[in-house]
Amino acid sequence: MPNYSYLKDDIVNTIENNSNEFATQVPVFIQRAEDRLMKELDDVALDTYTTITLSASNPVVSLPDGALVVRNVNFTTNASVVVPLLQRTYEYALDYWDKPTSVGTPRYYARKTNTAIYIVPTPTSTLTGEVQYTKQPLALSSATGTSATTSNYFSENCYNALFNACMIEATYFIKDFGVLQNWEASYKNSIDALRNQARRTRQDDMQSANSPTGGPNPVIQGAN
Repeated sequence: MPNYSYLKDDIVNTIENNSNEFATQVPVFIQRAEDRLMKELDDVALDTYTTITLSASNPVVSLPDGALVVRNVNFTTNASVVVPLLQRTYEYALDYWDKPTSVGTPRYYARKTNTAIYIVPTPTSTLTGEVQYTKQPLALSSATGTSATTSNYFSENCYNALFNACMIEATYFIKDFGVLQNWEASYKNSIDALRNQARRTRQDDMQSANSPTGGPNPVIQGAN
């Protein structure tokens, strides 16, 4: 499987630049490329699940560290029934339940900040819940240890898009703007293919594809 070392050599060999100055910038290229992929790729493989607590008389629930996009929030009743909460805007939540000190059975959630969601009605009792959210994989690095990894989901499953995004950054660095549009086009082709693959994972063969947040999400016809 491609890893950090493989990607670094691929970038250096393609650019044909063996200078130390260029080599020291490769980690920057890779980090920027990973950040770009995270913003532009909608893939269920980037989702994770964490148990949360809906505290009694408190409408605010803290999100796990690194939660970028909240996909789903639910809680479990005393009868072991899983109840999904419907997503709404924060303004809607405040209008629906304008007295946070009043309590009831939670029905909606809204993103309040980058680190918290808002639950309405305010829970009557403490409940155990679960949140599904998108989180960026641990960044690629040449080092090993608890805070770094030599391979991740991007390098193993999205290599073409990752490489092309790195080449865009490298091309900016060496100021070879004449070929920049070629790398941008290659990146677009690779990211579009990944997006279509992600759509297909959400597609019911008997129905049109749907977005995880609701509403239509058309698949490119003839691509599957």
